[in-house]
Amino acid sequence: MKKIILFILSLLFGLMFINAGLDKFLHYMPMPEEMPENLLKDMQAMMEISWLLPLVAIAEIVGGILIIIPRTRALGALIIFPVMVGILLVNTTVVVDSSGLVTTLVLFAILLWILYENRHKYKPLMD
Repeated sequence: MKKIILFILSLLFGLMFINAGLDKFLHYMPMPEEMPENLLKDMQAMMEISWLLPLVAIAEIVGGILIIIPRTRALGALIIFPVMVGILLVNTTVVVDSSGLVTTLVLFAILLWILYENRHKYKPLMD
């Protein structure tokens, strides 16, 4: 039962990151009309660095695909982890309203569970 729940959560988690990565290239999701000024400044700064958003998008797409496949889930979690930490930091420090924080914390908890379930695969990295 635990494996089925983990697979379903990993599938949804991976699809969310694939969707977010594809949106950075294809721009099919609408941007919010009103954004806090400090978040708008951060977004403009990221746009100034022309290679940063494509790099994050590729990491999200590749990491999302790898997380969906059970055999490569551990590698996908390692790829997504820095992106997820960035999302968590933005939602806790930059965004004034905390509406997205709950979703971010749930996604972070799923990622931590994936990392915990694959901890035996990371043991060679620690030696």
